[in-house]
Amino acid sequence: MPDNAPILVMGHVSKSFPGVQALDDVTFEVNKGEIHALVGENGAGKSTLMKILTGSVPKDSGTIHLQGQATEIDSPARAQTLGIGMIHQELALIPYLNVGQNIYLGREPKGALPGLIDWATLYSQAREQLAKLNIAIEPKTMVADLSIAQRQMVEIVKALSLNADIIVMDEPTSALSERETERLFSLMRSLKEQGVTIIFISHRIEEVFAIADRVTVLRDGKLVGVAPISEVDLGQVVRMMVGRELGEMYPKEEVPRQEVILRVKGLSRNNELRDIDLELHNGEILGLAGLVGAGRTLLARAIFGIDPIDKGEIWIDGQRVKIDSPQKAIALGMGFVPEERTAQGLFLGMAVRQNITISALDKLCRLGFLNFMEAKRLAQEYVQRLDIRTPNLQQRVRNLSGGNQQKVIIAKWLSLNPGVLILDEPTRGIDVGAKAEIHSLMGQLAKQGVGILMISSELPEIMGISDRILVMHEGRLVKAFRRGEASQDEIMLYAAGGEKTNDHQKA
Repeated sequence: MPDNAPILVMGHVSKSFPGVQALDDVTFEVNKGEIHALVGENGAGKSTLMKILTGSVPKDSGTIHLQGQATEIDSPARAQTLGIGMIHQELALIPYLNVGQNIYLGREPKGALPGLIDWATLYSQAREQLAKLNIAIEPKTMVADLSIAQRQMVEIVKALSLNADIIVMDEPTSALSERETERLFSLMRSLKEQGVTIIFISHRIEEVFAIADRVTVLRDGKLVGVAPISEVDLGQVVRMMVGRELGEMYPKEEVPRQEVILRVKGLSRNNELRDIDLELHNGEILGLAGLVGAGRTLLARAIFGIDPIDKGEIWIDGQRVKIDSPQKAIALGMGFVPEERTAQGLFLGMAVRQNITISALDKLCRLGFLNFMEAKRLAQEYVQRLDIRTPNLQQRVRNLSGGNQQKVIIAKWLSLNPGVLILDEPTRGIDVGAKAEIHSLMGQLAKQGVGILMISSELPEIMGISDRILVMHEGRLVKAFRRGEASQDEIMLYAAGGEKTNDHQKA
């Protein structure tokens, strides 16, 4: 193979699923030792193309040339043999195995006798792989006990342990903090210097410009363009992705502060949440910032009744209430969009109509019978209102893009007309166009008087859409900012514990 020949050429690849042309005559080329970004809106075909490369999905037509040789990749095992590793967007770890077992699953070192595993060697090798990323996780820790960010890092270690020539990273930073992301980027640059090729998929376009050498853009399953990253700017790439001029990313409309709809006093739990006080007003978007592990999701779960609290008070519309289950929270007019949408927010094997209406069954049933026409009407109303892109109401949710899945979850709660809506990482893993749409929807809901508590790890999002920002550190609220008061550096300073204060209710 000539020195300047691409290490990978996927030529004229097409793939269709029921009702969807996922890829249409796409050619994708990657050079040896480069970091090549693959971008596009949800549903553009990025993940499908990479699943074909890694043997998870068969192509309908097209060719694959690897290091100049035509090849067929009919299974993930075949891809691994060819030196291709992948970090999937939806984490593929087995929660009830430990970290070491997950890293070397199917590749366990053999023991002295046939059929036995050399556990000491397995854990020793796992520690070495974790140490390369400076990850302080004990290999015998159960994956179920890890945070999402920690699981993501284990996925990365697992892929790197294969000593792959080509590593596909599908949204690897989606659950990582800024410091963890920079650590990953440092590793990626080191791997590049060693001649490893990295295909990097990310919806965070600023990351593409920070790390990639070249970028390939897909839209609606078609190839739009390929360019060195030095020859394009962010606006050009976004326009190529969405096929239009994108409106304002953070369309914030000021809403006068109204009555307090949610008040939390002295909430504590298991030393993980410590004496939390907060107020959320009708029509307010209250942003909750902090590093991974600060307790933001734990706070949301406690307010919504998923996890019990040790002490504290919760007030809704001026009335003290006891929320000891999600059902009680729902009855009090609350909705909760969780961080892990596929695992906790959706029934992937069920239709769009069923997912949207499942929380509203009480009002859709009469004498124990479901009013199918009313359920269909309600689902269609929210499909149109939220512009959920689906061939029909019977489409299974697993076949929708990430952005449209997120809209389905939001529609499920809006069908109940909630007064309080908790959004945990509402735009994680979705494209820039869908992000702008969800931000616009949040603004509309606030204008209608809904109080929104939003958790986000993306500081531009927190600063762009929030009326107030509360910062958490180690289970405490440590600082509050009004809109426009804080910089990213100031928020990070408090999130990292650099300043100590208790004036978080003053803003």
